[in-house]
Amino acid sequence: MVVFPEGGVESSLRQVRMECTDEEPAWVDMDIIPGATKKLRFDVENGPPPSRSPLEAASPSSGLILQANFPQRRESFLYRSDSEFELSPKSMSRNSSIASEHESDLIVTPFAQVLASLRSVRNNFISLTNVPASSSRRSSVGSQSHPSQGTSSSSNNKLTVPDENQSRLAMETLEELDWCLDQLESIQTHRSVSEMASSKFKRMLNRELSHFKETSKSGNQVSEFICNTFLDKQQEIDLPSPTEKESPEETKPPGRTKGPLSHVSALLIMPESVTNFESGLRKLRHANSFTGIVPRFGVEVSADREEELAKEMDMSKWGIDCFKIDTLTNGRALTAVTYTILQERDLIKTFKIPANTLITYLMTLEDHYHREVPYHNNRHAADVTQTTHYLLGMQALENVFTDLEILASIFASAIHDVDHPGVNNQFLIVTSSELAILYNDESCLENHHLAVAFKLLQEENCDIFCNLSKKQRSTLRKMVIDMVLATDMSKHMSLLADLKTMVETKKVAGSGVLLLDNYTDRIQVLQNMVHCADLGNPTKPLELYRQWLDKLMNEFYHQGDRERNKQLEISAMCDRHNASVEKSQVGFIDFIVHPLWETWADLVHPDAQSILDQLEENRDWFASQIPMSPSPGPDSKENNGSQDYQTSTLDDTIVESSEEC
Repeated sequence: MVVFPEGGVESSLRQVRMECTDEEPAWVDMDIIPGATKKLRFDVENGPPPSRSPLEAASPSSGLILQANFPQRRESFLYRSDSEFELSPKSMSRNSSIASEHESDLIVTPFAQVLASLRSVRNNFISLTNVPASSSRRSSVGSQSHPSQGTSSSSNNKLTVPDENQSRLAMETLEELDWCLDQLESIQTHRSVSEMASSKFKRMLNRELSHFKETSKSGNQVSEFICNTFLDKQQEIDLPSPTEKESPEETKPPGRTKGPLSHVSALLIMPESVTNFESGLRKLRHANSFTGIVPRFGVEVSADREEELAKEMDMSKWGIDCFKIDTLTNGRALTAVTYTILQERDLIKTFKIPANTLITYLMTLEDHYHREVPYHNNRHAADVTQTTHYLLGMQALENVFTDLEILASIFASAIHDVDHPGVNNQFLIVTSSELAILYNDESCLENHHLAVAFKLLQEENCDIFCNLSKKQRSTLRKMVIDMVLATDMSKHMSLLADLKTMVETKKVAGSGVLLLDNYTDRIQVLQNMVHCADLGNPTKPLELYRQWLDKLMNEFYHQGDRERNKQLEISAMCDRHNASVEKSQVGFIDFIVHPLWETWADLVHPDAQSILDQLEENRDWFASQIPMSPSPGPDSKENNGSQDYQTSTLDDTIVESSEEC
């Protein structure tokens, strides 16, 4: 949160100036860091060891080295001019890099831009007054001085500004300082600095979508889908005037004729039960406890299939074929993938997880993913789990996260959509579902996924964390909850703004190291990692991407059919008769996926460059299909989706809304 000391903004700036000589590390040469080659670990429960100095805390064991000299590529809309809300009076100091090593690295988050401008003011002040700067100040390092003015604040390399340029430089400095004051004075004290970026990004996205929807009718549909899915809109409440009187029909909640508390109370006092989303309660299903020797991949497969399965189970590959794995394992893709990852990472041994208990839990968990749901099923969970595993293995993240954090990330990925009904949160809210009532319309599905997953741990022979200490278990639960709740797509822009603000602020501050020395920063990276994995389909090989897309559209169409039957407004992209699949993917990539993965790629540079390349290739392919191959009609095979799903009856106890509720 932004907190100003007594005296207001001006006092804050004076304090910043007075503290400008405080000693802080500049760009860190990892060769001189004591113990940098050692495998040091950050204690996720207690923070870094007290004996470690700030310089040691910047080692790869607890932080990320922010790389420079990124290759030129097509940038997302975040880097376009926000002309309606022009920030600093000089675009150079707003958008340019902070160091010569970062000449191509633009700054787009508001708080980082404020810091960049203040650094520019400081450099100009030194040049105008010839005041010697402390050599301990990080900005005094020659390579770290702000390039926008072409001056250096180094006390050993003091530059004198010619007389004819002093007036101009003084005026520019005053304008820069005035802009900083304006920005700081307009900050709402209850908002975090990342919310400044989130508001800016939402504003820019709305502007982009307004242009996009003007291109065609399908563009309007795609824009509506993105707004409704990925923007966490503030609900506007109309307060009736004191003189207005409402009829009983107007005050009665739509779709409810019985008191809702009876169902909620039943849920709360019946620990063996979970909600079935829209009607009644149902019991958890428990797979038979696994006994005997655990197979190679955690599941029984025939001898003739094991060799073929082994070829597909390369967990170090970007884009494994979870469809094929699911076939080879007789519907146990999630169990096989999760077990293999935990085994390869030696986490089963590290946390003394009983092998039979692990298999029992994974199979029970997988049984609570519904195969009749086209997309949000066990295959999707397996794909997200393996993608998270791949991202954790990137070189930039080597030794950054603890074993407990890695276990929590893999577990969160595996459970993140368990018991998904094949409809979105908005559908549950509009139909007054039990989940919407229970969770007050806030992240209904995500809260339910967590409740089911943790409830399953209490089933017989399912407690895979039985040998964790009380503190480890509590910490893991908190991390898993934070990560799964972050998969609510309406939180997308906030997650993106948080990560981008954190990275850019560290760069502007003159440090080349993202320390990650507190829980908030560390979980923020992990949340974005799982979110990236959840939105990873467009970054996979095109053939796989198209398979995932077919399943997703199939699920969308089924929700649209149900909305039509209930005489509800059909959600954007859910109407099988007019959905523009190709254009939706271009918009989805341009406005959602690309900005997210672009930011992640900056964080782990250069490890994700090939992923960005694949994303751009996929985007270009779908763009090429728009004019020559419009979306097929409702009777085509592609739009109807898989025959199995269309001809089967979705379990009404899972997804069918009760008219009596």
